[in-house]
Amino acid sequence: MLKFIMPSEDLNSYIKNFLKYLEVERGVSVHTLRAYRKDLKDFSESCRSSPENVEMIDIRGFVSNQLISGRAKTTVSRRLATLRSFFSYLYQEGYVKINQAKLVPSPKAPKYLPKFLSVDDVFSLVKEPGGIGLLPVRDRAVLELLYSSGLRVSEAAGLNVDDLNIREALVKVRGKGKKERIVPVGGKAVEALKSYLIERMLFKKKKSFSGDDTALFLNKNGERLTDRQIRRVVVKYARLIGIDGQIGPHTLRHTFATHLLVGGADLRVIQELLGHSSLSTTQKYTHLDIGHLIDVYDKAHPFGDDKNIEGGKK
Repeated sequence: MLKFIMPSEDLNSYIKNFLKYLEVERGVSVHTLRAYRKDLKDFSESCRSSPENVEMIDIRGFVSNQLISGRAKTTVSRRLATLRSFFSYLYQEGYVKINQAKLVPSPKAPKYLPKFLSVDDVFSLVKEPGGIGLLPVRDRAVLELLYSSGLRVSEAAGLNVDDLNIREALVKVRGKGKKERIVPVGGKAVEALKSYLIERMLFKKKKSFSGDDTALFLNKNGERLTDRQIRRVVVKYARLIGIDGQIGPHTLRHTFATHLLVGGADLRVIQELLGHSSLSTTQKYTHLDIGHLIDVYDKAHPFGDDKNIEGGKK
């Protein structure tokens, strides 16, 4: 029988310790921390019990209620993953004898393939920002870099000037869990970044700069460009060239990976460039562009095309 406490103070104190552990020892991003905090807050309000009294049925009930309330299966699966991490922490610290969340199956979610742009669409997109001055030149540099190096939007926003090595065409990226990686920057992106750095310098002089002197990408006020502002840049120019539907910085990341794969890049290399900790995360790109795979088959296999049959006669 559950022992209820009011108003879940014991559970909330464990949650605070867990979040501190994630922030200090695991070094998770502020976005991940925010998502964990929201998920655990909702769970604590749903299950007002101390951790040692939480049972599998409590977690199953939480998952069920989330689905009934209309939340997407992907969202509910993510929330269950949060609970698994939380109870794994409690188990490791000796607060609970078993990770009850581990026993609860995830709802089966539909598998969506990542959306990506064609080569022509990408070329049109990165060329769209025109004119001189900080903002249009910055926008082109942002678009070129996102496509050239496959950065997450948070990684692009977090870049500092010192992270960019123009001479070697490399950029140092701080990814999830504060893991650093070095990513190459393509020639077109390097040229766009050179132009932007000149505009950035002129902007600093003109405005008697007192903003963020470390941030690579600045907004019109001289402050670091935010994730949301970068998303607006991508959407703005996508709409200008006639791309409808959902699109954002992650679309360019998917496009970067897909075009590398189609070009023959090894999946392990793509994994390193994207900063994926697991190859299984990268493997979703192997399902993309079936048209390209069929074309390769037709050209490579002796009977892959009708023209190879009976001397070219059908």
